[in-house]
Amino acid sequence: MAGKKLTCLACGQMNRVPFDKLAAGPKCGTCGAELAGGTVAEVDLATLEKAARNDDLPIVVDFWAPWCGPCRQMAPQYQTAAQALQGQVRLVKLNTEAHPNAGAKYRIRGIPTMAVFSNGKERARQSGAMPSQAIVSWITAHT
Repeated sequence: MAGKKLTCLACGQMNRVPFDKLAAGPKCGTCGAELAGGTVAEVDLATLEKAARNDDLPIVVDFWAPWCGPCRQMAPQYQTAAQALQGQVRLVKLNTEAHPNAGAKYRIRGIPTMAVFSNGKERARQSGAMPSQAIVSWITAHT
């Protein structure tokens, strides 16, 4: 069957999305949540691990915390980048304060830190706040 495997970031269910539907905002067959709609989803460690390991579309995670000024400053830029890259990659956020094991597992030394995962492996990492154009360029160069 042609298409891309995507983990629903809301319920964790695996979905297969036809190539021609990726940019059209496909929804999860189980819960109806958007799968690749150009919005940033908040995820937990288990969901990130499953998506990074199984998805056919690259996933970019922003490791952040609510008390971090640069993280809050970058949030709208990250959302703009997600809209620009809709259907090509999925952008997610993981709150390292709410999920401290994630910071330890991925050796996060400073926040915000973005990491690109593709085919089950971390492909690139970048720390520090960036404007949306730089985020898009960095992601495009590593996917």
